[in-house]
Amino acid sequence: MKIQLTNALLFFFLIISSSLTAQQSQVLPKVNPEEAGMSSNRFAYLDSIAIAAIKDQQVPGLVALVARNGKIVYHKAFGTANAKGELLDFNSIFRIASQTKAITSTAVMMLWERGEFQLDDPISKYIPEFENEQVLDSLLPDGTYTTKPATRPITIRHLLTHTSGLGYGEIDGDPRFKQIYSDAGVTDLFTTDGIQIEESVKKIAKLPLHHNPGEKFTYSEGLDVLGYFVEIISGKPLDKFFKTEIFEPLKMQNTYFYLPKEKRDQLVSVQTKNEGNWVDFPTTFYDPDYPKKGKMTFFSGGAGLSSTPVDYAQFLQMYLNKGTLNGHRLLSRTTVDFILSNQIGDIWKGKGSYHGLAFSVVDDLGAAKGGKGSPRTFEWGGYFNTQYFADPEENLIGIIMKQTQKVSGDETSWKFRNIVFSSIDD
Repeated sequence: MKIQLTNALLFFFLIISSSLTAQQSQVLPKVNPEEAGMSSNRFAYLDSIAIAAIKDQQVPGLVALVARNGKIVYHKAFGTANAKGELLDFNSIFRIASQTKAITSTAVMMLWERGEFQLDDPISKYIPEFENEQVLDSLLPDGTYTTKPATRPITIRHLLTHTSGLGYGEIDGDPRFKQIYSDAGVTDLFTTDGIQIEESVKKIAKLPLHHNPGEKFTYSEGLDVLGYFVEIISGKPLDKFFKTEIFEPLKMQNTYFYLPKEKRDQLVSVQTKNEGNWVDFPTTFYDPDYPKKGKMTFFSGGAGLSSTPVDYAQFLQMYLNKGTLNGHRLLSRTTVDFILSNQIGDIWKGKGSYHGLAFSVVDDLGAAKGGKGSPRTFEWGGYFNTQYFADPEENLIGIIMKQTQKVSGDETSWKFRNIVFSSIDD
C-alpha cells in the first residue's frame, strides 16, 4: 500500500522514501558503491538534485537507478506518485513509452539471427500494403494531397533506424502529417479502444512518406510497424513474444503492455502543473490510464510498455553483457556489436551521436564534449519523461524515471547523467 502525505511532511518523506527496500526478485544484486568502483559521497549529489527538483516543482517525484559491473549501486525513490500525495517507491511502475522501441528492435534482431529475413528486405514482402509507397508533395485545403512515387522501397533496416519516411501522427513535427494521420484514423502511441496493431499499421501503409526511404532521419511509427512484423514472423501476439522470449529470461517481472489487476496500484500517475499545483494529467488524444483500463488489445511496439528501473536495467545489462543475462543468451556478441554500429551514415554527422539498430549511440565527438559517457554509450528516453543510458566501456547504467506532461524546466536528466559519470572512483 502506498503512503499518503501532506505538503507539510513532503520534505521529510522525500528522504524517508529513498530508504525503502525493493520488494521484488531481481537479477542484479545491490552492493555498496565502492564495491563497484563508485563513490558514495558523490552519489549524495544525486539525492540533492532530486530533493531540489521536487522543492522547485520541476517534477513531483522520481526514481533513479545506477548499476555498474552488473550490480546496483544506487536505487532511490523521491517524491509522490500522484496528485493525492502517495509516495513513490521501488515497486512503482512507469509508462516507458518510447523505451519500448529498443525492446521491439531486440525482438526483430532475435528473429533476424534465426534466419527469418534480411534487414534490407522490403517490408512489403511481409506486409503487402506497403507496396508502391508515395512521398507527400502537397497537402490541399480540403484534406486531400498530391504525391510522387518513392525512389526505393521501405526496408526493415529503414524502419529500425527511423529513416523510412513514415510519420508519427499526433507527435509528428510536420502539421500536415498530423492532419493526414488523424484523418486516416491512425492510432498514435496509446489507446483504450479495442483495436489491434495490425489495423493501425495497415492504415499507415496507405499514407504518404515525409521523404524517400533512407534519405533522412524522421522519428516515426516504424517500430509499431515492426511490432506487427514480429507477430507475422513469430506467429505470436507481440505481448506473448516479449513475455516468453525477453521478459521471462531476463526476469523482467514488472514489464507489461497492460498491467495485471494485482499490479495496477503500482502505476504512477502522469502529472502536470495547474496554478502551481501538481494535478493528474487529463485525457487528451489518449487516456493516461491506458495501461490498466479499456480493451487492452493494442500492443504498440513503439510506445506501449510500462516498466520499472530495475526491469529496464536488466534489459540494458543484457546488452552490456554482449547479449546474455541470468544464464540466458538473447543475442550473439557479434549481433550486439552490429546493433551498436552506425546504421545511418552521415545523416547525424556533427551531432555527437549516430543511430544504430535500437538506440542512439554516442560517438567520439559526443564523448569528447563531456558528460555523455564513453564512445558507444547507448541511450534513449520516453514520452512521459523517462531516460536511460548504458556505457559499455565503463559497464555502467543510469536510469531516471518520472511521469510528467506539458511541464518545462526539468533539469534532472542531464544533472543525473553528469553526476553518475563523475561518481566513477576506481
